[in-house]
Amino acid sequence: MKSHISDYLEIAQAIYLDACARCAAEVSLRDLCTIKSRVENQGVSFLTITLPNFCSDFERSLDQGYIDSKSFRSFRKFRAIPAFLQGMLSRIFNLETGRINDEDTNSPNDHSAYVDSIRQICLAFKKVELPCTPEREYKALESFVAIENSFEMFSLPREDVERFSLVSSVLWDNIMGDLRLDMCIPRHGPGATADRFYGNRKYSWRKWHERLEPYFPLVDSCFATSSGELDFHSEELELVQFVHSEDEQPVKVTLVPKTLKGPRIIAIEPCCMQYAQQGLRREIYSLIESNWMTAGHINFRDQSVNQSLAMSSSRDGRLATIDLSDASDRVPRDLALEMFRSNPDFRDAIDACRSTSALLPDGRIISPLRKFASMGSALCFPVEAMYFYTICVMALLDSQNLPVTHANARRVSRDVYVYGDDIIVPTHFAAAVLDHLRKYNCKVNDRKTFFTGKFRESCGVDAYNGRPVRPVYIRTSRPKNRQQSSEILSWVDTANQFFGKGYLNTSTLLFKRVEEVLGPLPWVNERSQAIGRYHPWPSVLPKRFNRKYQRLEVRCWVPAPVYRTDELGGYAALKKCLMRMEGLIPSPNQTLVGTSDNVTALKDRIYLEAQGDIHHLRRSARYGAVTLKRRWVSATLIAGLR
Repeated sequence: MKSHISDYLEIAQAIYLDACARCAAEVSLRDLCTIKSRVENQGVSFLTITLPNFCSDFERSLDQGYIDSKSFRSFRKFRAIPAFLQGMLSRIFNLETGRINDEDTNSPNDHSAYVDSIRQICLAFKKVELPCTPEREYKALESFVAIENSFEMFSLPREDVERFSLVSSVLWDNIMGDLRLDMCIPRHGPGATADRFYGNRKYSWRKWHERLEPYFPLVDSCFATSSGELDFHSEELELVQFVHSEDEQPVKVTLVPKTLKGPRIIAIEPCCMQYAQQGLRREIYSLIESNWMTAGHINFRDQSVNQSLAMSSSRDGRLATIDLSDASDRVPRDLALEMFRSNPDFRDAIDACRSTSALLPDGRIISPLRKFASMGSALCFPVEAMYFYTICVMALLDSQNLPVTHANARRVSRDVYVYGDDIIVPTHFAAAVLDHLRKYNCKVNDRKTFFTGKFRESCGVDAYNGRPVRPVYIRTSRPKNRQQSSEILSWVDTANQFFGKGYLNTSTLLFKRVEEVLGPLPWVNERSQAIGRYHPWPSVLPKRFNRKYQRLEVRCWVPAPVYRTDELGGYAALKKCLMRMEGLIPSPNQTLVGTSDNVTALKDRIYLEAQGDIHHLRRSARYGAVTLKRRWVSATLIAGLR
């Protein structure tokens, strides 16, 4: 940990110097001393927790237009503003009153450069994947349990339930009425399963829940019966155990690194449940994204709509951005299923592939689950988006005293945009929407909800006054050897992002640490498959000419998939081959939903490319795992070694 602290301190100081240069602020030795002394005294928590809290107070001050006495309590004040970073803060806030200074968007008095610099200094280490303390992990688990227990106390007046049902029927009856179960073809997802089946093993069925049988019969869903007569006395079929609802394996609640402040909690589904959920999810995505009522307003695979609206609204203030805490864990099962009331078969199928119990890491079992689903279920993302969209439309109708009709619902929904728990609504109705969300068991994250100032945040875009102010995040510890491929990829990507942002000292420092492990890195184009420094006009210095492909090539480090020996035969192999032919297995030109950063997107692309492996029946790629190999790659997008 001491080596980590030393690395992080060196990077933090480089970021500070670059940030000052970017916004033409004077470098303060007092700020540098503050960073150094507090890191030495508090450890890495100063960078990962204290500074992000400072930034949260800063963003709240931007939103309300002034610095109040309750903000920045961990830092000494200089008059009305914090003494730390006062050189930048004083350009934004008045020293005497703490109120935001007037700014001219088209003049040097624009605050966006200072906002960007302050946020970069404070948030660079917010998302470092370090293990939390046992106390924080315990607190996160207890919060998960408390949210589940809170459903016992959650109840709505009858008129509110009826109001939700009425708005749901207007929004979803026509859409969901078109769904048929024979359109929903189950498929496997890329992630882990609670029963520890992975890769090709997912196709060799051992357990099947009886609740799934009426909607997804085992023989039709899991075996290639269309290719010929299935031998019902085959060993593969006899090995399958039908599990009664009382004996079903619970979802496996798992803690995964998020920030040092607290872990992320996901629930890993059993293989058969995930298999059925994936089939339902695909049809829900397609219908909602193409229907005239919701197309462009509920998005599952395209974040650009919310991103562009957040950018424009930070300038004109027309729309508010809303963020929810524990969003997936707060959607009630009964209200979620109510949205599918027009299609009883589909509603019952959704309920059948919903797990009803959860196994915690400490061995406790929560049963029955009253939430619809936790993060980890393939249906969690689409259903929570539908739920939040319904509440937002209801709030806008109620605020304007409009009767619930298709015409009115369509009219008010033109200014509602939902991507998961990232919500955008009209600013002048934001307060009413927040009240309705809280009424229907949602917890609004007030510190990340913005509608009064010039700051907006949605789907990975942070904007102030029409300009991007999103920081570059350092997500992993320093790579120590070539086997730490994820860390190497992360640091190279982070260094390239800093370089693109103009943080040259920071970029050089990160590249230097990586080159201590890999050796000199080449200049590469962003589209190159090689690991290197991005440059828009790389000068090519090839090392050989490939006569077979008639191209110039350079030998570079390239990320590649990690395979496990995983042989598959019999009906299971036939089923997988037919699914590949029918396009039911992801192909290299597809994208996986939910990529959070460039490195995750790269890993997804590598995994998808591995699906085209001609040896797929003998081996399978490990999802999320990559290795580094030196290969000859095309020199058209590569520059020579320095």
